[in-house]
Amino acid sequence: MYQETSHIKVNLVNNSYEVLVGSKIIYSIGQELEKLEIPKGGKVLVITNPDVAQPYSKLFIQSIKDCGYDPRLLILEAGEVQKTTDSIALIHNAAYEHQLDRNSTIIALGGGVIGDMTGFAAATWLRGIGFIQVPTTLLAMVDASVGGKTGVNHPKGKNLIGAFHQPKLVLIDIETLKTLPNREFRAGMAEIIKYGVIGDSDLFLKLEQAADLTRLEAVGQNLIREIIIKSVQTKAKIVEEDEKENGMRAILNYGHTFGHVVETLGGYGKWLHGEAVSIGMVVIGELALQLKLWEKEDFRRQKELIIKAGLPTVWPNFPINKVLRSLQGDKKVKEGRIRFVMPVEIGKVIISSDIKKENLIRLLENMKIANP
Repeated sequence: MYQETSHIKVNLVNNSYEVLVGSKIIYSIGQELEKLEIPKGGKVLVITNPDVAQPYSKLFIQSIKDCGYDPRLLILEAGEVQKTTDSIALIHNAAYEHQLDRNSTIIALGGGVIGDMTGFAAATWLRGIGFIQVPTTLLAMVDASVGGKTGVNHPKGKNLIGAFHQPKLVLIDIETLKTLPNREFRAGMAEIIKYGVIGDSDLFLKLEQAADLTRLEAVGQNLIREIIIKSVQTKAKIVEEDEKENGMRAILNYGHTFGHVVETLGGYGKWLHGEAVSIGMVVIGELALQLKLWEKEDFRRQKELIIKAGLPTVWPNFPINKVLRSLQGDKKVKEGRIRFVMPVEIGKVIISSDIKKENLIRLLENMKIANP
């Protein structure tokens, strides 16, 4: 059944843009450059990774050429372990060789890692040039591609090096999910579940009613399109109210504080980002239960939905002192106090900086007993 492309506007004081969600729209990239009134003959640098380059890059580049632009392709290895300043240097080198100027465009064609690195490179080349997000993973579609957060990891912590740099356009082609491995699809489901917990109880219920959330074929094209659109709309609304995370945008970090600990202490690359976030949601849910902030039934519903999506729920039991040190080094620490996004019911969270160290130690000790 044919469905028209959905246009979701991210309305900002400066640099508003559209998120397009549709099927078979990836090769309209050339026409989209024209709609953005990017001058013909302009230089375009496309950043992608081998798994995405193989099925998509040839026709993608051809679309750009056919519309009168001068594209260059740079293929980088993806994966969290590649998200470093060394990779940014490779993009900067390609930008120099292709003679990108302030009217040029960089395009991220790939998952969240490619998007984060490309956005940061665009933010820092000539103090900022335009870039476009074309996400090809579920996680990137619903989260990383929207909102303008860009950056790379520091050996001591995730996303500690970065900048806010909004894209000129986000183009989401649902068809690209057909080439996505099931493990990556499940990782994206973690962020969708997050949106349900932080602000969309109807989305959460819709996910509960689905028979299977572990793979695209089971979810189906209609439902996946609907939940992508709902997730993007939720994020767009939050970003519009708080573009640079001075307040409520922090709720988007639900599950991420402990999730980043899993990624940092577990070693980048062992856990996919969504897998770490799913564990983080379970842990913060346990803490909220310990502090009597939400009901056992809500905690049960969240955990069962995470399990239904085929995601991990077990805390890896890192040494408590290392966990506390990692938490203190998180970028969400403000004036020495860790800000936790705490669930109070399905569809509602609060931000708290009042969690005591003894609460955290008790939580981690209990997790250790539960998961020996």
